[in-house]
Amino acid sequence: MDPLSILAIILIAVVIDLLFGELPTKIHPVVFIGRIIEIFKNLNGKYTFLNKRIAGAFLTIFLIILLSLIFAFIIWIFKFNYILMIIISSILLSTTFSIKFLINSADNVKTDLNNNIDNAKKSVSYLVSRDTSQLSYDKIISAVIETLTENITDSVVSPIFYTFILGVLGGITYRVVNTLDAMIGYKNPKNINIGWFPAKLDDILNYLPARITGILIILTAFILKLNWRNSYKIMIRDAKTTPSPNSGYPMAATAGALGIQLIKPGCYKLGDPINNLKSETITEAIQLTKISIILFLILSTFLFLIFIILLQIFE
Repeated sequence: MDPLSILAIILIAVVIDLLFGELPTKIHPVVFIGRIIEIFKNLNGKYTFLNKRIAGAFLTIFLIILLSLIFAFIIWIFKFNYILMIIISSILLSTTFSIKFLINSADNVKTDLNNNIDNAKKSVSYLVSRDTSQLSYDKIISAVIETLTENITDSVVSPIFYTFILGVLGGITYRVVNTLDAMIGYKNPKNINIGWFPAKLDDILNYLPARITGILIILTAFILKLNWRNSYKIMIRDAKTTPSPNSGYPMAATAGALGIQLIKPGCYKLGDPINNLKSETITEAIQLTKISIILFLILSTFLFLIFIILLQIFE
């Protein structure tokens, strides 16, 4: 596809996500990916002819090729109608990121927290991998802000970043790898080998987007007249203390901007406890997230337009 078509698809996909959110489960590509991964998970431990790391690499490549072929087939069907091709491509791309769901999920936890802490524990359990049944009021808030800001990278910046670079297939490829990492990433003994390849590949793919997201949060803190200097300071100081080489950047930058400390017990502490964690802190983090995403879309579109202009000049 030509660069202008890619830009149009990205912008339409963002509008689709903001207006309608996720596609129904029955036709959602990520759910389809998840079902295939579940089949392989059930076979985990039964590979007699493949090393488990090779099996994990095979699964990753297989899913990327399969989804790419399905997308190519769909585009081929609609290639004679440019408008339909753009609309279908936009719908497919919108499934690779999630702006509306991300923000609404955090806001829903805040609402539950103000009404019933047990409901809030249940709501946040859908967003994080840790046990939420014993989380205190401030630990719930910390967990929400952590997953909200970490997912600026995973659920927004990275898929769109790779779409700008590689087209819709770039966004699809990223979503395949990220979904694999979420489902079989080597975080436990069972998946230590089969999940090694997708987890490492996910780290590589998120390396630049995570740092871009951290910088965007610092710029947003400046725009919102928050403590952007502290945001930078905490990001530099604490971002590398998380097990993931990438997730610490947006989380630490947020902690610094809001003057809070984000804690995952037994894992990491980000920021300093200058301000107490309150339900209103979630609102502040949501605002920071929204503006960071808007800033990313504006800046990336601007840079992509410059790229298109330069292509025209040097043709």
